[in-house]
Amino acid sequence: MGRKRRTSVLLAVVLIFFLISLPVGVFAEGKKEPGPGQAVLKVGVLGVMSGAAASWGLVMKYCTEAIAQLYNEKGGVEIDGKKYKIEAISVDDKNDPKVAKTGMERLVYQEKVKYIIGTNIDDTTASSQPVLESSGAINITYAFARELFKAPHSNTILGMHTPYTSAPVIYKYMQEKRGVKTVSFIARNDADSLYERTEGLEVAKAVGLKIISWKDTYEPGTTDFFPVITKVISGNPDLIVLSGVSPGDAPQLIKAARELGYKGNMSTETAQDAKILMEVAGDYANGYVSVGGASTPEWRSPYMEKFMDAYTKIAGEWNDEAGTKCYALEMILLTLQKAGTAALTDVEVFKKTIPQVVVQNPFIKQDLSLRYVGAEIFGQPRQIGVPLVINQYKNGDFETLIVKTD
Repeated sequence: MGRKRRTSVLLAVVLIFFLISLPVGVFAEGKKEPGPGQAVLKVGVLGVMSGAAASWGLVMKYCTEAIAQLYNEKGGVEIDGKKYKIEAISVDDKNDPKVAKTGMERLVYQEKVKYIIGTNIDDTTASSQPVLESSGAINITYAFARELFKAPHSNTILGMHTPYTSAPVIYKYMQEKRGVKTVSFIARNDADSLYERTEGLEVAKAVGLKIISWKDTYEPGTTDFFPVITKVISGNPDLIVLSGVSPGDAPQLIKAARELGYKGNMSTETAQDAKILMEVAGDYANGYVSVGGASTPEWRSPYMEKFMDAYTKIAGEWNDEAGTKCYALEMILLTLQKAGTAALTDVEVFKKTIPQVVVQNPFIKQDLSLRYVGAEIFGQPRQIGVPLVINQYKNGDFETLIVKTD
Protein backbone atom coordinates (compact mmCIF):
# COMPACT_ATOMS: atom_id res chain seq x y z
CA MET A 1 0.00 0.00 0.00
CA GLY A 2 1.43 3.40 -1.00
CA ARG A 3 2.41 5.98 1.55
CA LYS A 4 -0.27 8.48 0.40
CA ARG A 5 -2.96 5.82 0.47
CA ARG A 6 -2.04 4.74 4.01
CA THR A 7 -2.24 8.37 5.12
CA SER A 8 -5.70 8.78 3.54
CA VAL A 9 -6.99 5.63 5.21
CA LEU A 10 -5.63 6.77 8.56
CA LEU A 11 -7.30 10.19 8.23
CA ALA A 12 -10.59 8.53 7.30
CA VAL A 13 -10.45 6.28 10.37
CA VAL A 14 -9.72 9.27 12.61
CA LEU A 15 -12.60 11.23 11.08
CA ILE A 16 -15.04 8.32 11.53
CA PHE A 17 -13.94 7.90 15.15
CA PHE A 18 -14.44 11.64 15.75
CA LEU A 19 -17.95 11.62 14.25
CA ILE A 20 -19.00 8.56 16.26
CA SER A 21 -17.78 10.18 19.47
CA LEU A 22 -19.95 13.28 18.99
CA PRO A 23 -23.12 13.50 21.13
CA VAL A 24 -26.30 12.33 19.45
CA GLY A 25 -28.15 15.16 17.70
CA VAL A 26 -25.21 17.56 17.47
CA PHE A 27 -26.13 18.27 13.85
CA ALA A 28 -29.92 18.50 14.40
CA GLU A 29 -30.89 22.09 13.55
CA GLY A 30 -27.49 23.21 14.80
CA LYS A 31 -28.35 22.34 18.40
CA LYS A 32 -26.71 19.92 20.75
CA GLU A 33 -29.13 17.51 22.37
CA PRO A 34 -28.75 16.23 25.93
CA GLY A 35 -26.01 13.62 26.18
CA PRO A 36 -26.38 10.02 27.33
CA GLY A 37 -27.81 9.65 30.81
CA GLN A 38 -29.45 13.08 30.91
CA ALA A 39 -33.17 13.05 31.70
CA VAL A 40 -35.30 14.72 29.04
CA LEU A 41 -38.80 16.17 29.22
CA LYS A 42 -40.35 16.36 25.76
CA VAL A 43 -42.94 19.06 25.12
CA GLY A 44 -44.93 19.24 21.89
CA VAL A 45 -46.02 22.33 19.96
CA LEU A 46 -48.86 21.75 17.48
CA GLY A 47 -50.17 24.77 15.60
CA VAL A 48 -50.44 26.76 12.40
CA MET A 49 -46.94 27.79 11.30
CA SER A 50 -47.60 28.58 7.64
CA GLY A 51 -50.18 30.63 5.74
CA ALA A 52 -52.16 33.71 6.80
CA ALA A 53 -52.41 32.65 10.46
CA ALA A 54 -48.80 31.48 10.80
CA SER A 55 -48.02 34.10 13.41
CA TRP A 56 -50.26 32.35 15.97
CA GLY A 57 -48.43 29.02 15.80
CA LEU A 58 -44.95 30.47 15.38
CA VAL A 59 -45.39 32.60 18.49
CA MET A 60 -46.33 29.42 20.41
CA LYS A 61 -43.22 27.70 19.04
CA TYR A 62 -40.85 30.54 19.86
CA CYS A 63 -42.37 31.03 23.33
CA THR A 64 -41.89 27.35 24.10
CA GLU A 65 -38.30 27.40 22.90
CA ALA A 66 -37.52 30.59 24.84
CA ILE A 67 -38.95 29.31 28.15
CA ALA A 68 -37.22 25.96 27.62
CA GLN A 69 -33.94 27.80 27.05
CA LEU A 70 -34.30 29.79 30.29
CA TYR A 71 -34.80 26.56 32.25
CA ASN A 72 -32.12 24.61 30.39
CA GLU A 73 -29.54 27.33 31.03
CA LYS A 74 -30.01 26.52 34.73
CA GLY A 75 -29.66 22.78 34.14
CA GLY A 76 -33.33 22.07 33.36
CA VAL A 77 -36.58 21.93 35.32
CA GLU A 78 -36.28 20.30 38.75
CA ILE A 79 -39.00 17.78 39.62
CA ASP A 80 -38.72 15.80 42.88
CA GLY A 81 -35.03 16.70 43.15
CA LYS A 82 -34.11 15.61 39.62
CA LYS A 83 -33.42 17.97 36.74
CA TYR A 84 -34.85 17.40 33.27
CA LYS A 85 -33.67 19.09 30.11
CA ILE A 86 -36.64 20.39 28.10
CA GLU A 87 -36.86 19.41 24.45
CA ALA A 88 -39.47 21.14 22.26
CA ILE A 89 -40.86 19.25 19.26
CA SER A 90 -42.88 21.41 16.87
CA VAL A 91 -45.39 20.33 14.19
CA ASP A 92 -47.12 22.63 11.68
CA ASP A 93 -50.81 21.73 11.39
CA LYS A 94 -51.32 24.26 8.55
CA ASN A 95 -54.64 25.24 10.20
CA ASP A 96 -56.07 22.04 8.71
CA PRO A 97 -58.09 19.70 10.97
CA LYS A 98 -56.82 16.56 9.18
CA VAL A 99 -53.19 17.66 9.45
CA ALA A 100 -53.74 18.56 13.12
CA LYS A 101 -55.02 15.05 13.83
CA THR A 102 -52.01 13.37 12.20
CA GLY A 103 -49.72 15.87 13.92
CA MET A 104 -51.19 14.94 17.29
CA GLU A 105 -50.73 11.26 16.45
CA ARG A 106 -47.08 11.87 15.66
CA LEU A 107 -46.47 13.72 18.92
CA VAL A 108 -48.23 11.30 21.28
CA TYR A 109 -47.47 7.96 19.61
CA GLN A 110 -44.18 8.46 17.79
CA GLU A 111 -42.53 11.07 20.01
CA LYS A 112 -44.23 9.84 23.22
CA VAL A 113 -45.11 13.39 24.28
CA LYS A 114 -47.51 13.83 27.19
CA TYR A 115 -47.74 17.64 27.27
CA ILE A 116 -48.57 19.66 24.17
CA ILE A 117 -48.99 23.38 23.50
CA GLY A 118 -51.58 24.07 20.76
CA THR A 119 -53.58 24.05 18.62
CA ASN A 120 -54.82 27.53 17.65
CA ILE A 121 -58.45 27.27 16.48
CA ASP A 122 -61.63 25.32 17.29
CA ASP A 123 -61.53 23.03 14.23
CA THR A 124 -57.98 21.80 14.73
CA THR A 125 -58.46 21.42 18.48
CA ALA A 126 -61.66 19.40 18.03
CA SER A 127 -60.16 17.13 15.36
CA SER A 128 -57.08 16.32 17.43
CA GLN A 129 -58.80 16.09 20.82
CA PRO A 130 -59.88 12.40 20.50
CA VAL A 131 -56.26 11.41 19.81
CA LEU A 132 -55.08 13.49 22.76
CA GLU A 133 -57.56 11.91 25.15
CA SER A 134 -57.19 8.30 24.00
CA SER A 135 -53.41 8.53 24.35
CA GLY A 136 -53.53 10.08 27.82
CA ALA A 137 -51.97 13.45 27.05
CA ILE A 138 -52.67 17.09 28.00
CA ASN A 139 -52.77 20.15 25.75
CA ILE A 140 -53.01 23.89 26.24
CA THR A 141 -54.94 25.32 23.33
CA TYR A 142 -55.92 28.74 22.01
CA ALA A 143 -59.32 27.68 20.69
CA PHE A 144 -62.41 29.20 22.32
CA ALA A 145 -65.44 26.92 21.94
CA ARG A 146 -66.72 26.22 25.46
CA GLU A 147 -67.53 22.55 24.84
CA LEU A 148 -63.82 21.80 24.30
CA PHE A 149 -63.16 22.49 27.99
CA LYS A 150 -66.29 21.02 29.58
CA ALA A 151 -66.89 17.45 30.78
CA PRO A 152 -66.46 14.82 29.53
CA HIS A 153 -63.35 16.59 28.20
CA SER A 154 -60.77 17.22 30.89
CA ASN A 155 -57.41 17.01 29.08
CA THR A 156 -57.65 20.34 27.26
CA ILE A 157 -56.75 23.65 28.92
CA LEU A 158 -57.44 27.13 27.55
CA GLY A 159 -54.26 29.20 27.40
CA MET A 160 -55.65 32.74 27.27
CA HIS A 161 -58.74 34.91 27.49
CA THR A 162 -61.75 34.25 25.27
CA PRO A 163 -63.96 36.54 23.16
CA TYR A 164 -66.64 36.25 25.83
CA THR A 165 -64.26 37.75 28.39
CA SER A 166 -62.36 40.24 26.20
CA ALA A 167 -65.27 41.53 24.08
CA PRO A 168 -67.13 43.21 27.00
CA VAL A 169 -63.96 45.09 27.94
CA ILE A 170 -63.24 46.19 24.36
CA TYR A 171 -66.82 47.26 23.60
CA LYS A 172 -67.22 49.21 26.83
CA TYR A 173 -63.92 50.98 26.14
CA MET A 174 -65.18 51.87 22.67
CA GLN A 175 -68.43 53.22 24.12
CA GLU A 176 -66.83 55.26 26.88
CA LYS A 177 -63.65 56.52 25.16
CA ARG A 178 -64.62 56.71 21.50
CA GLY A 179 -68.36 57.30 21.61
CA VAL A 180 -69.22 54.11 19.74
CA LYS A 181 -72.97 53.40 19.48
CA THR A 182 -73.28 51.14 16.43
CA VAL A 183 -71.35 48.06 15.31
CA SER A 184 -70.99 45.73 12.32
CA PHE A 185 -69.33 42.32 12.25
CA ILE A 186 -67.35 40.57 9.53
CA ALA A 187 -65.97 37.04 9.83
CA ARG A 188 -64.06 34.49 7.82
CA ASN A 189 -66.27 31.57 6.82
CA ASP A 190 -64.81 29.00 9.22
CA ALA A 191 -66.00 27.56 12.52
CA ASP A 192 -63.60 29.53 14.72
CA SER A 193 -64.36 32.97 13.30
CA LEU A 194 -68.10 32.33 13.12
CA TYR A 195 -68.07 31.20 16.76
CA GLU A 196 -66.30 34.40 17.79
CA ARG A 197 -68.85 36.41 15.80
CA THR A 198 -71.70 34.71 17.68
CA GLU A 199 -70.08 35.51 21.02
CA GLY A 200 -69.40 39.09 19.92
CA LEU A 201 -73.00 39.59 18.87
CA GLU A 202 -74.28 38.50 22.27
CA VAL A 203 -71.88 40.83 24.06
CA ALA A 204 -72.72 43.76 21.78
CA LYS A 205 -76.42 43.32 22.55
CA ALA A 206 -75.70 43.04 26.26
CA VAL A 207 -73.75 46.31 26.43
CA GLY A 208 -76.35 48.18 24.36
CA LEU A 209 -74.65 48.57 20.98
CA LYS A 210 -76.91 48.81 17.94
CA ILE A 211 -76.00 46.11 15.41
CA ILE A 212 -75.95 47.41 11.83
CA SER A 213 -74.88 44.18 10.09
CA TRP A 214 -73.37 40.81 10.96
CA LYS A 215 -73.91 38.33 8.10
CA ASP A 216 -71.00 39.36 5.87
CA THR A 217 -68.24 36.73 5.53
CA TYR A 218 -65.22 36.01 3.35
CA GLU A 219 -63.68 32.69 2.36
CA PRO A 220 -60.31 31.38 3.59
CA GLY A 221 -57.62 32.36 1.10
CA THR A 222 -59.36 35.59 0.06
CA THR A 223 -56.98 38.24 -1.30
CA ASP A 224 -59.45 40.84 -2.61
CA PHE A 225 -61.39 42.17 0.39
CA PHE A 226 -62.93 45.19 -1.34
CA PRO A 227 -66.27 43.54 -2.26
CA VAL A 228 -67.08 42.33 1.26
CA ILE A 229 -65.77 45.46 2.98
CA THR A 230 -67.83 47.64 0.63
CA LYS A 231 -70.99 45.98 1.94
CA VAL A 232 -69.93 46.30 5.58
CA ILE A 233 -69.07 50.01 5.46
CA SER A 234 -72.24 50.87 3.53
CA GLY A 235 -74.09 50.98 6.86
CA ASN A 236 -71.47 53.41 8.27
CA PRO A 237 -71.11 51.71 11.69
CA ASP A 238 -69.10 53.39 14.43
CA LEU A 239 -67.19 50.13 14.93
CA ILE A 240 -66.31 47.20 12.67
CA VAL A 241 -65.39 44.01 14.54
CA LEU A 242 -63.13 41.61 12.64
CA SER A 243 -64.28 38.40 14.33
CA GLY A 244 -61.55 35.78 14.78
CA VAL A 245 -59.36 37.53 12.22
CA SER A 246 -55.90 36.10 11.50
CA PRO A 247 -52.79 38.32 11.61
CA GLY A 248 -52.47 37.92 7.83
CA ASP A 249 -56.04 38.91 6.95
CA ALA A 250 -56.42 41.81 9.42
CA PRO A 251 -54.18 44.37 7.71
CA GLN A 252 -55.74 43.67 4.31
CA LEU A 253 -59.24 44.20 5.71
CA ILE A 254 -58.16 47.39 7.47
CA LYS A 255 -56.42 48.75 4.38
CA ALA A 256 -59.43 48.00 2.16
CA ALA A 257 -61.81 49.73 4.57
CA ARG A 258 -59.65 52.85 4.86
CA GLU A 259 -59.04 53.09 1.10
CA LEU A 260 -62.81 52.92 0.60
CA GLY A 261 -63.19 55.91 2.92
CA TYR A 262 -64.22 54.32 6.23
CA LYS A 263 -63.27 56.62 9.13
CA GLY A 264 -64.68 54.65 12.07
CA ASN A 265 -63.16 52.25 14.60
CA MET A 266 -61.96 48.68 14.01
CA SER A 267 -61.22 45.95 16.55
CA THR A 268 -60.85 42.21 17.13
CA GLU A 269 -60.78 39.81 20.07
CA THR A 270 -57.75 37.94 18.71
CA ALA A 271 -54.03 38.69 19.10
CA GLN A 272 -52.26 40.43 16.22
CA ASP A 273 -48.79 41.04 14.76
CA ALA A 274 -47.59 44.67 14.75
CA LYS A 275 -44.97 44.03 12.08
CA ILE A 276 -47.51 42.64 9.59
CA LEU A 277 -49.89 45.51 10.35
CA MET A 278 -47.11 48.00 9.67
CA GLU A 279 -45.92 46.32 6.47
CA VAL A 280 -49.37 45.87 4.89
CA ALA A 281 -51.67 48.53 6.36
CA GLY A 282 -49.19 51.10 7.67
CA ASP A 283 -50.82 54.19 9.20
CA TYR A 284 -54.24 52.88 8.15
CA ALA A 285 -53.99 50.52 11.14
CA ASN A 286 -53.52 53.28 13.72
CA GLY A 287 -56.16 52.96 16.43
CA TYR A 288 -56.91 49.30 15.67
CA VAL A 289 -57.73 47.52 18.96
CA SER A 290 -56.86 43.90 19.78
CA VAL A 291 -55.87 41.52 22.58
CA GLY A 292 -52.21 41.52 23.65
CA GLY A 293 -49.77 40.55 26.39
CA ALA A 294 -48.70 42.37 29.57
CA SER A 295 -45.16 43.09 28.39
CA THR A 296 -45.07 46.88 28.64
CA PRO A 297 -42.32 48.35 30.88
CA GLU A 298 -44.71 49.29 33.68
CA TRP A 299 -45.86 45.68 34.02
CA ARG A 300 -43.02 43.34 33.13
CA SER A 301 -40.86 41.67 35.75
CA PRO A 302 -37.11 40.91 35.42
CA TYR A 303 -38.11 37.37 34.40
CA MET A 304 -40.32 38.74 31.63
CA GLU A 305 -37.38 40.83 30.43
CA LYS A 306 -35.20 37.72 30.29
CA PHE A 307 -37.93 35.90 28.41
CA MET A 308 -38.34 38.79 25.96
CA ASP A 309 -34.60 38.79 25.28
CA ALA A 310 -34.53 35.01 24.71
CA TYR A 311 -37.63 35.17 22.51
CA THR A 312 -36.23 38.00 20.39
CA LYS A 313 -32.98 36.13 19.79
CA ILE A 314 -34.86 32.99 18.72
CA ALA A 315 -37.57 34.66 16.61
CA GLY A 316 -35.50 37.56 15.31
CA GLU A 317 -37.97 40.12 16.66
CA TRP A 318 -40.40 40.65 19.54
CA ASN A 319 -44.12 40.00 19.08
CA ASP A 320 -46.49 41.36 21.74
CA GLU A 321 -48.65 38.24 21.49
CA ALA A 322 -45.79 36.35 23.15
CA GLY A 323 -46.69 38.18 26.35
CA THR A 324 -49.78 35.96 26.49
CA LYS A 325 -48.45 32.68 25.12
CA CYS A 326 -45.39 32.62 27.41
CA TYR A 327 -47.65 31.20 30.13
CA ALA A 328 -48.32 27.80 28.54
CA LEU A 329 -45.02 25.99 29.11
CA GLU A 330 -44.44 27.87 32.35
CA MET A 331 -47.71 26.54 33.81
CA ILE A 332 -47.02 23.01 32.59
CA LEU A 333 -43.66 23.06 34.37
CA LEU A 334 -45.02 24.66 37.55
CA THR A 335 -47.78 22.04 37.71
CA LEU A 336 -45.35 19.17 37.10
CA GLN A 337 -43.14 20.46 39.89
CA LYS A 338 -46.14 20.48 42.22
CA ALA A 339 -47.42 17.08 41.04
CA GLY A 340 -44.07 15.25 41.09
CA THR A 341 -42.48 12.69 38.78
CA ALA A 342 -45.59 10.51 38.62
CA ALA A 343 -47.21 13.19 36.43
CA LEU A 344 -44.48 12.85 33.80
CA THR A 345 -46.15 9.67 32.56
CA ASP A 346 -49.62 9.90 34.12
CA VAL A 347 -51.63 13.01 33.26
CA GLU A 348 -54.32 12.04 35.77
CA VAL A 349 -51.87 13.04 38.51
CA PHE A 350 -51.34 16.35 36.69
CA LYS A 351 -55.08 16.99 36.49
CA LYS A 352 -55.61 16.29 40.19
CA THR A 353 -52.90 18.84 40.98
CA ILE A 354 -54.39 21.67 38.89
CA PRO A 355 -56.54 23.18 41.70
CA GLN A 356 -53.50 23.31 44.00
CA VAL A 357 -51.33 25.48 41.74
CA VAL A 358 -51.24 29.06 43.04
CA VAL A 359 -47.98 30.98 42.56
CA GLN A 360 -46.72 34.52 42.17
CA ASN A 361 -47.08 35.51 38.54
CA PRO A 362 -43.43 35.40 37.37
CA PHE A 363 -43.97 37.63 34.32
CA ILE A 364 -45.32 40.77 36.00
CA LYS A 365 -43.76 42.76 38.81
CA GLN A 366 -47.02 43.48 40.61
CA ASP A 367 -47.90 41.17 43.50
CA LEU A 368 -50.49 39.03 41.70
CA SER A 369 -51.06 35.30 41.76
CA LEU A 370 -51.14 32.92 38.81
CA ARG A 371 -53.53 29.97 38.88
CA TYR A 372 -55.94 27.89 36.83
CA VAL A 373 -59.41 29.40 36.48
CA GLY A 374 -62.51 28.74 34.39
CA ALA A 375 -64.58 26.68 36.83
CA GLU A 376 -67.54 29.08 36.54
CA ILE A 377 -67.58 28.84 32.75
CA PHE A 378 -66.51 25.24 32.13
CA GLY A 379 -67.47 23.49 35.36
CA GLN A 380 -63.80 22.71 36.00
CA PRO A 381 -60.58 24.78 36.23
CA ARG A 382 -59.35 24.45 32.64
CA GLN A 383 -58.05 27.92 31.85
CA ILE A 384 -54.79 29.67 32.69
CA GLY A 385 -55.53 32.90 34.54
CA VAL A 386 -53.38 35.20 32.40
CA PRO A 387 -53.89 38.98 32.63
CA LEU A 388 -56.36 40.40 30.10
CA VAL A 389 -54.54 43.01 28.05
CA ILE A 390 -56.17 45.28 25.46
CA ASN A 391 -53.86 47.07 23.02
CA GLN A 392 -54.15 49.53 20.19
CA TYR A 393 -51.81 49.72 17.23
CA LYS A 394 -49.98 53.02 16.82
CA ASN A 395 -47.18 53.93 14.41
CA GLY A 396 -45.63 50.48 14.05
CA ASP A 397 -46.14 49.12 17.56
CA PHE A 398 -48.76 48.33 20.19
CA GLU A 399 -49.56 50.47 23.18
CA THR A 400 -51.48 49.15 26.17
CA LEU A 401 -54.96 50.54 26.79
CA ILE A 402 -56.25 48.23 29.56
CA VAL A 403 -54.83 45.51 31.81
CA LYS A 404 -57.25 43.44 33.92
CA THR A 405 -55.86 40.88 36.33
CA ASP A 406 -59.06 39.67 38.04
